[in-house]
Amino acid sequence: MYSLNVREHFMIAHSFKGEIFGPAQRMHGATYVVDLEMRRPQLDDDGLVVDIGLASQELAAVLAELNFQNLDEVPEFAGKNTTTEFLAAVIFDRIAARIAAGDLGPAAKGLTAMRVTLHESHIAWAAFEGDLPA
Repeated sequence: MYSLNVREHFMIAHSFKGEIFGPAQRMHGATYVVDLEMRRPQLDDDGLVVDIGLASQELAAVLAELNFQNLDEVPEFAGKNTTTEFLAAVIFDRIAARIAAGDLGPAAKGLTAMRVTLHESHIAWAAFEGDLPA
């Protein structure tokens, strides 16, 4: 299995509901470093997993939709705890939609799996990974 990883970052504000979150129930900020790993069993005719420039561009575009947002005020996330795990799945779904729309170019048709990792800090991170539709 071949893979390609691109990295970007974004900043948000949010709060959580539930005693398990302790002081994070209050409004706080987070800066995430995001790794997007895309996988395929065979390289394309150009020897690529996917165009690294397009992958970087599309990840940046998806993160721009979240950057500097107070996630507590985003209607799509109403009533949800926007945990690191939750956000990894949101980003996965948004990138998967862009792949399906052809935004990552023809090489992306061969992608079979993807992993999105959000690093909260140098000691804590969470990820969401899954297969992509054929």
